[in-house]
Amino acid sequence: MAPFLLFKSSLHVLNRRHLRLKVLQTIYAMLQSDSDDLVKYEKTLLHSMQVMEDIYLLMMSAFVEIRQKEEEYIEVAKKKHLATPEERNPNLKFVQNQVLLHLASLQDLKDRMEQRKLFYWKNNDDAILWLIQAIKESDLYQDYLQDKKQSWENDLAFVRKMFEEIIAPNNKLYELMEDNYMQWADDFPLVNSFILKQLKTWEKGRNAFQLSPLFKDLEDKDFALELFRKVMLNYKTLQKEYENKTPNWDMERIALMDIILLNMAIAEFLYFSSIPIKVTINEYLEIAKEYSTPNSAIFINGVLDQLVKTEENKTRYRKVGRGLM
Repeated sequence: MAPFLLFKSSLHVLNRRHLRLKVLQTIYAMLQSDSDDLVKYEKTLLHSMQVMEDIYLLMMSAFVEIRQKEEEYIEVAKKKHLATPEERNPNLKFVQNQVLLHLASLQDLKDRMEQRKLFYWKNNDDAILWLIQAIKESDLYQDYLQDKKQSWENDLAFVRKMFEEIIAPNNKLYELMEDNYMQWADDFPLVNSFILKQLKTWEKGRNAFQLSPLFKDLEDKDFALELFRKVMLNYKTLQKEYENKTPNWDMERIALMDIILLNMAIAEFLYFSSIPIKVTINEYLEIAKEYSTPNSAIFINGVLDQLVKTEENKTRYRKVGRGLM
């Protein structure tokens, strides 16, 4: 195996849109519960972000568990009294896959699993067996074993396809994990998309694979907490920014999700001077399209566009930094 060059990945599990979404979900839950316990829901927000890392670590460790289980099975089969010729001389290409071996060697993965006390696969090894069965029954696996070519590129291509076509969409795995993680349904697709993106950036001789951190830096974590606090501590004040500026919309009939999205966007206008207004608007329009009503993005865009164009707000929403407007 060729040596790996040290490379610190610029990828991180939670980007700013994910953070905004986590804040949105937490605010919605707090308002629905009619609670004023800010500290409690700050902890809820932190936990919801941590769940993303837990799922990421579990899915990455699944590669390690699958390879290890298959290796154990091969060793047991070899020692059978009536072992077949295939069992005595097994095809070892899968368990010798260079990518899977590298993942198994990552001390950071072991340390972070231990730190988070993630013993999920040890307690649910039947899930690993389901995945192994699905993998071995696939044409992808059979074609891979029959291909005599053993190279890093070949191994990586197989692992990517195995994850994308077999592991990530596995219904049994999804149902099992959903029982253990309440937010699994929302977070699972995001984490899987991230892992696939990470695998696609991993090239031999240029990038060595390392686990990604949860946040890009502490500033991102602080951003999420600060955004949550600013919105909840100024909720009524933020709402007054637009409540008399929606002549075609009855405030009492505006969806709660849309009110929260507007308040979050205006909080960014007022309190986050380094975030460009256009970035804020685009981010909340994308979130509205996916998580609110069909007309929400149009409504939110109209309100925010009207607000940023007034002479008064051009001063109040002024951004700090070159090119921020």
